[in-house]
Amino acid sequence: MYGAHANRRACGVQTAWTSANSPEAAIAEIAEAVDSSEIGQLLVFFPQPYEAEALSQALSEAFAGVPVAGCSTSGEITPAGFSDRSVLVVAFPRKGFRFVSRVIPEVQALSVERATDAVQALRAGLDRVNGERYENLFAVSLIDGLSKCEEAIVSAIAWALGDIPLVGGSAGDGLTLSGTCLLHDGQVHRGAALLLLVETVYPVRSFYCDHFEPTDTKLVVTSSDTSTRTVYEFNAEPAAQEYASSVGLEPSSLAPMSFAAHPVVVRIGGDYYCRSIQRVNDDGSLSFFCAIDDGVVLTVAEPRDMVKSMEAELERLDAAIGGVDFVLGFECVLRRLDAENRQVKHQVSDLYRRYHVVGFHTYGEQYNAMHLNQTFAGVAIGRQGSG
Repeated sequence: MYGAHANRRACGVQTAWTSANSPEAAIAEIAEAVDSSEIGQLLVFFPQPYEAEALSQALSEAFAGVPVAGCSTSGEITPAGFSDRSVLVVAFPRKGFRFVSRVIPEVQALSVERATDAVQALRAGLDRVNGERYENLFAVSLIDGLSKCEEAIVSAIAWALGDIPLVGGSAGDGLTLSGTCLLHDGQVHRGAALLLLVETVYPVRSFYCDHFEPTDTKLVVTSSDTSTRTVYEFNAEPAAQEYASSVGLEPSSLAPMSFAAHPVVVRIGGDYYCRSIQRVNDDGSLSFFCAIDDGVVLTVAEPRDMVKSMEAELERLDAAIGGVDFVLGFECVLRRLDAENRQVKHQVSDLYRRYHVVGFHTYGEQYNAMHLNQTFAGVAIGRQGSG
């Protein structure tokens, strides 16, 4: 056994990761690398090759009695940088943090009433925790990345949360698009969402960051299927053909790298948000990672400097909370592909190491009431607690 790599932050958060060749070996290595006596909550992010049920069983045996929440990914962000084959465990201590979590099943039928019930149950769970209340509160969502209904889920949850900030990510499966899953306390869930409510003595700031700006090129959705997030026509022309023409490519060359390098955005309330393309289909239509409908006007965007934009955001957060100790982050897999394509992956990875960013690459990001694409959403935690 080579052993897992491990890292510990001033706030008590421990991070461990390994590329061991089986779920059982991976969790055994991680259990050796962390101090289990202090753990109050585990977050677990893992790539598709690790079988979810076996991983969940191994976690239950190695960390008996410790709450677990997690999901499959399209890559991991470890303290050592990017990975696409590591089991990553983020262990929050009991001291200084309180977690309550809940599975929301059958998310395609989620109503505001059911989301409100889930949030109220979580708040009641925090109220039952003994001891004085911690002053800083945030929520984390993990959602089946192929559920095709994140917008409705996030809208309902955010309405119920009120002024509690929400960040999160849609589970991935590399880029196979065959099936994602969630872990929660010994069970594997599909077609579901996980919601965690977190209370802490440490200063926190939720945030999101993108790296694109709109051009003058417009693509109007003139034929689509909202239920499958498929666009058949832009500007009354075949979707793939019109998109490729607008960005100077041949339709036959379209691939995830193309979509990462040439994003499309939609304007909402004066701001632009990315609407990432998932894949080109055999009939020339385009599938999206987000909701789409006839009449939506998309704008072709040009990426800005990813490293500089992210560095500026992290510097702002560092000043706001008196020093960033740890960042839990959810980054679109297309951002990682864009970083690779532009040969800045190592610079981004170095930046994340400097600010102690950990998390995973997603099929979509959640920030308050928004489901986003090709962004980084996260929560920064400061070094100095109030208790």
